[in-house]
Amino acid sequence: MTGILSADGSKRLVLVSGRAHPELAAAVAQEMGTELLPTSAYDFANGEIYVRFGESVRGADVFVLQSHTSPINQWIMEQMIMVDALKRASAKTITVIAPFYGYARQDKKHKGREPISARLIADMYEVAGADRLMSVDLHTAQLQGFFNGPVDHLWAMPLLTDYVKSRVEDLSNVTVVSPDAGRIKVAEKWAAKLGGHPLAFVHKTRDINQPNQAVANRVVGDVAGRTCVLVDDLIDTGGTIAEAVRVCMESGAKEVIVAATHGVLSDPAAQRLQESGASEVVVTDTLPITEDKRFEKLTVLSIAPLIARAIEEVFADGSVTSLFEGNS
Repeated sequence: MTGILSADGSKRLVLVSGRAHPELAAAVAQEMGTELLPTSAYDFANGEIYVRFGESVRGADVFVLQSHTSPINQWIMEQMIMVDALKRASAKTITVIAPFYGYARQDKKHKGREPISARLIADMYEVAGADRLMSVDLHTAQLQGFFNGPVDHLWAMPLLTDYVKSRVEDLSNVTVVSPDAGRIKVAEKWAAKLGGHPLAFVHKTRDINQPNQAVANRVVGDVAGRTCVLVDDLIDTGGTIAEAVRVCMESGAKEVIVAATHGVLSDPAAQRLQESGASEVVVTDTLPITEDKRFEKLTVLSIAPLIARAIEEVFADGSVTSLFEGNS
């Protein structure tokens, strides 16, 4: 029977995957030395989703992995249906793993009569039967309070900072740059991880009535002659990052390395980033990055080892926080 048994045989771990990012799920299973639960999933002619598991999950601790990529609504719904099927099949516990949490940017009301969609998604998981939620680099920490059960907030920062350290020859000449004032706390943690480097941020204006549009005005901080590491949690259309790279280079930066956890890379992100002037763009594979989204300067790091270790810690009643040396 598929799964991992605890040392005393009292618990059984089962890993389940949706269809959104099978490569990541397979990599996580390989890291853990197990196999994915056999699953039958398909769409009816009218778009309804059907799911059935090929083995019993009664009494098992089940982890349901699904990346919220495009078409995002389909894959969120599929994960909800998988959770419901597991609940009705008498799984002992159900942990939803959403490496990229859909609707995370809709976490508050900017104007009247708007939804808080990130809270709605959390409520839907809870109603479906999820006991626990696991995600990587949530857009804002407050999202953890939207779910009434335990939330494991994983950080990709150690993975990204280790890569940047191997990439930059002179770490003493690094300035960590936030693409806007709202991400400065993340930049501070990056600077500490890289050894305590100067900070800068890009002053920008955004029209809340126009999605995916922002104007970078100037960079605040010392970037002249320095290697800039421009950090963010996600890159969607690439407009904000491309503008931030531009103002850094215009302010005399030696080079700009872009690092982000989630490569949403909606069109025309690939073209914008390739032509932005950045020397390299580094993301993880929390989302599938298809060939049409890839470009010469893109580097993709595997998040599978981190997710696998977090699953093992949860299953063993260990500490997920210990994986991040106080950064979580």
